Amino acid sequence: MSRMLKKEKYDAKLCSYLDKYTKAIVVHADNVGSNQFMMIRKGLRPESEVLMGKNTMMKRSIKEHAKRTGRTEWLALSELLVGNVGVIFTLSDLAEVRDMIMTYKVPAPARVGGIAPVDVIVPAGGTGMDPSQTNFFQVLNIATKINKGAVEIVADVHLVKAGDKVGSSEAALLSKLKILPFSYGLKLVHIYDGGAVYDPKVLDINEAQILKSFAAGITNIACVSLAANYPTTASVPHSVINGFKNVLAVALETEYTFPLADKIKEALKNPGAFAAAPAAAAPAADAAPAKKEEKKVEVEEEEEGDFGMSLFD
Repeated sequence: MSRMLKKEKYDAKLCSYLDKYTKAIVVHADNVGSNQFMMIRKGLRPESEVLMGKNTMMKRSIKEHAKRTGRTEWLALSELLVGNVGVIFTLSDLAEVRDMIMTYKVPAPARVGGIAPVDVIVPAGGTGMDPSQTNFFQVLNIATKINKGAVEIVADVHLVKAGDKVGSSEAALLSKLKILPFSYGLKLVHIYDGGAVYDPKVLDINEAQILKSFAAGITNIACVSLAANYPTTASVPHSVINGFKNVLAVALETEYTFPLADKIKEALKNPGAFAAAPAAAAPAADAAPAKKEEKKVEVEEEEEGDFGMSLFD
């Protein structure tokens, strides 16, 4: 297949994705192997498609597609194509796609010259290495002791900090200890949804957090409205309740009354009666079934009396 034909085929594939999908995730693909890519593609199908390629080719296809169809919302995606990135087009929920991508991370050893994505801590305890190999620990200033013919690390050691380059000594030690400190997979960089671009951290926000923030906003609006004496939908319920409290207070201090105020006045005049009412209702409710049982017993006795005749009559 000629180079020009490959470009045309790639352009057709990308344009078909732009026509079919409205959501996409831009991902970094550093340290992701071909076999790992194959597993990710298989896991995301059929609702999602992973597209890799040269950034210049993708940008050109997106721009040409926008000119041809008038769908300029995808132009925001072309601005995000920087570095070793790919695009996952999807019809599924973005949070579900993110979770699926995270399941395809694989453990990896520390490579010399590589940048550590996370802190590397070597735990204290036995190493299984013989005393002749203590030079690895001495070079790295790691305190050790010999226990039962093997090297033992005295305390946890912060061997490599996140963002630092892995040295040859650190890599050799981790290899001998059979520690795979890193895990690699597709890293989410940007989220695209219908022309809007936002940070992947937005996917961590759940419905409960949204409702909590919304409720806090409504509370703030109500407080400002009440303080400014400016009625709004959020403050009207509070205004009605406050008005009722004022009318009730006036009714309690004067002869003016209304049905709800009458109940409050009676409760204030004779609080014991209202406290005794629930207590009296409970024994009455308990007594009702007993009376019903007594009545049932009487009926049964009468029935026995009606049929108590002698066999010789």
